[in-house]
Amino acid sequence: MNVEEEIQKLEEEIHRLGSLQSDGSYTVTFGVLFNDDRCANIFEALVGTLRAAKKRKIVAFPGELLLQGVHDKVEITLRPPPPPPQAPAAAATS
Repeated sequence: MNVEEEIQKLEEEIHRLGSLQSDGSYTVTFGVLFNDDRCANIFEALVGTLRAAKKRKIVAFPGELLLQGVHDKVEITLRPPPPPPQAPAAAATS
C-alpha cells in the first residue's frame, strides 16, 4: 500500500472510531487508534502514516511524534473536507 492509500485508510478509520465535531471534523485519541485491532492489521507504521497525513494537512495533532503509552490521550483531528467549489455565476443574458 502506498502512502496515499494509507492516508485514505487512516481517514476511514478515524471516521469509524472518532467523534464528529460541530465543524465537520472528527477527533479520536491516539490510544484508541493505536490499540484498535483493525488499525493494527491495516497500518504497518501508524505513526508514519499519521506524520504523512499531518504534513499534507489532513490531520492535526500537537507535536511531531506520538508514542504509545505516553501520548495515548493526545487528540488527533481529521480536518473537515473542503467545501465543494462554487460554480461560476451564469452570465446575465440580455
